[in-house]
Amino acid sequence: MTMRILLFIGFLLPWFTLFFAKPDTIRRFMPVTIFTCLLMTIIFQIAYTYDWWEIHEYIVPWGYMIDVSFAYGVFAVGTFWIFRFTSHRFPLYILINFIMDAFMCFAALPLLNVLGIANYKNIAPWQYLLVIFGLSFIIYFYHKWQEKVFVPSVD
Repeated sequence: MTMRILLFIGFLLPWFTLFFAKPDTIRRFMPVTIFTCLLMTIIFQIAYTYDWWEIHEYIVPWGYMIDVSFAYGVFAVGTFWIFRFTSHRFPLYILINFIMDAFMCFAALPLLNVLGIANYKNIAPWQYLLVIFGLSFIIYFYHKWQEKVFVPSVD
């Protein structure tokens, strides 16, 4: 039960940080956040099919396939904040993403194994790093494409 509470916190708490963002900033970076959720859902479906990992604790009935607290909580809102602070400088964006992705693959996910929440199965941490780091390029170019649609309001 304690792990489920941690998973709920990991899902909900990141969203509360958006209260510190301006409404225009939220409108600007929410499309890439939602796109990231879509891509993470696809990645989790692929992972389920190829048995990349096992999820033992989850907060929704379909949680054995997708870690909702990660994909729609920490990762989604983390993407928002990374874009908020680095989207204007591609090298910085790539560096921060690589550091965060490496932390996730080599520290956070092994910790989930220790806590009994999830564990790697048919994928090595470095392979998962390639997957999510590759994702950062896709979402960056999506964001740059989407920015052409975004027009700041002139008041």
